[in-house]
Amino acid sequence: MLNRNDMMELTRRMNLSRNCFFRIAGSYRDKEGYDDGSFNTAFLKLDQKDKIKNIEIAKAVVFADTNTELKEYDITGRDGNCAEFKSMLESLRQCGLKNDALLDVFYDIMSEKYVKEFKPENDFGIFMFYGSYDIKIKGADKEYMDDSEEVYSFLICAICPVYENYDPGLPDYGFLYPSFKDRSMDAEHIAVLGDTRFMPCKL
Repeated sequence: MLNRNDMMELTRRMNLSRNCFFRIAGSYRDKEGYDDGSFNTAFLKLDQKDKIKNIEIAKAVVFADTNTELKEYDITGRDGNCAEFKSMLESLRQCGLKNDALLDVFYDIMSEKYVKEFKPENDFGIFMFYGSYDIKIKGADKEYMDDSEEVYSFLICAICPVYENYDPGLPDYGFLYPSFKDRSMDAEHIAVLGDTRFMPCKL
């Protein structure tokens, strides 16, 4: 199960002054799932208004009610369902979202499954965030020390309704990969927001 304190520790790094994001990419889709444009840029190149809006979107996935709205699932592929999808996510994480061809495949897979399962009434966007968190060591007094234990790099995906002028609302669905557990990366799990039917493999 997810630990609420772990999720809160992550979200404390999701603001303008302590930004943990390096890159953001996304695909706009009409309600039938057809591509309506995409983007891929360094997060720091966004203007302040867009930074704030996108931080709100990413944070909404991680800060959702733990173990009720945001739940943890095995993604090791032990049952044969998720191995290929996990490999794709790992490749996107390792390249820091800098592979547009792989992102296009990812968007098509996610869009097809989302439209098939939910038949959305609105246009929607699939947004991807790449970030990292330098996990500081906690001393015996629970205070953070200057040394770090681990650098946790991660992806956040958010599926949001999109309105006029490509203005996204907050996400209805999304995930954090890899999961963050006991203040460390948990590569065997993924934290998913909402009904898992939007995921392209059975969790």
